Amino acid sequence: MTQPDIRFDHVGVTYPNGFSGLRDITVDIPAGQMIGVVGLSGAGKSTFVRSINGLVPITDGDITVGDKSLRDLSGRRLRELRSGVGMVFQGFNLVGRATVLSNVLMGRLYHTSVWRTLLGAWKKDDVNLALDALARVEILPKAYARASDLSGGQQQRVGIARTLAQRPQIILADEPVASLDPPTSHVVMRDLQKINAELGITVITNLHFLDLARRYSDRLIGLRSGEIVFDGTPADADDAAFESIYGRSLTADDVLDAPGHAAGAHLGPAS
Repeated sequence: MTQPDIRFDHVGVTYPNGFSGLRDITVDIPAGQMIGVVGLSGAGKSTFVRSINGLVPITDGDITVGDKSLRDLSGRRLRELRSGVGMVFQGFNLVGRATVLSNVLMGRLYHTSVWRTLLGAWKKDDVNLALDALARVEILPKAYARASDLSGGQQQRVGIARTLAQRPQIILADEPVASLDPPTSHVVMRDLQKINAELGITVITNLHFLDLARRYSDRLIGLRSGEIVFDGTPADADDAAFESIYGRSLTADDVLDAPGHAAGAHLGPAS
């Protein structure tokens, strides 16, 4: 399966209340990149990520995914595009009373008939695919546990496995570690990095913590007030670059692994 490039062509998003989420965004994302999207709350990070699969409709310009223009997609054709674009959410979006395996199998809905879904009569190939996805994020022993019995980090890994079960070409992760503690955040980001490296899937992750974005991304896109103010490698993203994104000096709140509650923080060299 050929992985698609993504192109933003003068994209703008204006919400019904008049708030401008994105302003004149033009950027190319070649297939297979691991991208961290960074910026303050309200900078446009979630809007940027969610516009790629049409969850947030664009109001100006166009986004193309491979040879498909989002401007031209609706209904069945938009659902077809979304079947190849996996989404990892901050809130996990699992069915708590269902088993882990059942939740992962939800990633096969687009490829499964309605009657099989309603009866839970999944094809053997789909079950094997779901089990393989759980193994990839190292949570296979929990396959038959209730999702509600898992920790937050385990639930997020189930969410990633569900996305993998789609066999996506692109994974969008919208604040995937915002509700997790630092050690678990690193586990989840390593999972996404490993998926990108081993499967060649484009991974675009919206992150608040700058050190996390630098550590696990090949490329960083910095947004401020809906505009791209930085686009480069982690090595280029020094403290001064991030100050231009945030409009202020960095603080410990901007860095996941900052020691204690210091008034300031710095990132140091990229690892």
